[in-house]
Amino acid sequence: MMRKKWIWTLVIGAPALAGGLFWWRAGPLTVAVVTPTRGPAVEAIYATGTVEPTVMLPIAPRQGGKLAQITVDEGTLVKKGQILAQLDDADLDNTVDELESRLRLARLNLQRKEDLASRNGLAKADLDQARTDLEMAESGLKRATALRGFMTLTAPADGLILRRDGEVGQFIPAGQTVFWFSCCAPLRVTAEVDEEDIPRVRVGQAAVLHADALPSAVFDGMVGEITPKGDPVARSFRVRIRIKDPARLQVGMTVDANLIVTERADALLVPSGALQNGALWVLADGRLHRQGVRTGVTGAVRTEVLEGLAPDAQIVATPTEELHEGAAARPRPPAAAVAP
Repeated sequence: MMRKKWIWTLVIGAPALAGGLFWWRAGPLTVAVVTPTRGPAVEAIYATGTVEPTVMLPIAPRQGGKLAQITVDEGTLVKKGQILAQLDDADLDNTVDELESRLRLARLNLQRKEDLASRNGLAKADLDQARTDLEMAESGLKRATALRGFMTLTAPADGLILRRDGEVGQFIPAGQTVFWFSCCAPLRVTAEVDEEDIPRVRVGQAAVLHADALPSAVFDGMVGEITPKGDPVARSFRVRIRIKDPARLQVGMTVDANLIVTERADALLVPSGALQNGALWVLADGRLHRQGVRTGVTGAVRTEVLEGLAPDAQIVATPTEELHEGAAARPRPPAAAVAP
């Protein structure tokens, strides 16, 4: 008797199970749908750069010597002509004293020979030689005085000391930079732009800047210069960006730059993940339809749709391979709120 009951259960249950399986496979699909939104669409070229002064000069001695005194440090605001450092010039002082003595002697010698020449007691060649000796003494003294002046490093203009490389007592060879000095113009950003993007960059183009050191700050800028020659190794071009308000930026900061190519304030936007090969799946009257669209600005999260989509369309948010044209579908209901 028990065995017959099991047989009847299987006979009755099998058709029901088959019907449920058929309904599950052939019934309406449940899909998550979204509607397009309105918002800004911005197409930008990304680049990284560094904050730097528009004018930056190295200050170095023209004559080697030992650093005897440093009067300013990094971050010091200086005036034109202000003494920044002094190199040991004792040897040049002695040379100047010696040449001054020679100059006095040459003048006295010329004066005596001119007196003799006036009484016809001196050959003209001797007088010319005395004049030449005086000119040579004057030239030698001017040169030694100039060399001594090179031992004093001064500010070429009003500006800021960015960096100091040298300590008192250190020997500084001729031409070795002791100070990096900036002046005369505001800060700027020098960025490297990929060669594939450079045709879309132009002078006057707006830029939005962000520095990792100032995570909550956004700076507005404008493309000021584009170098005509690129780097064939890095495959990039150098772009100079003027900063409208560089108040909190400092020289040497790393900056992310977005050069604005296109900006529309009221664009029709859809999730980028809803697009498949330039088309969207749209749910209308309980059926799925593959809708080709023309897109504009494409981002990681949102993509602009220019043509082919109604503003109130229901779009499948995450299309899968099981979707096909004309398939019955219904929107997935929103998740119910869970009470705390």
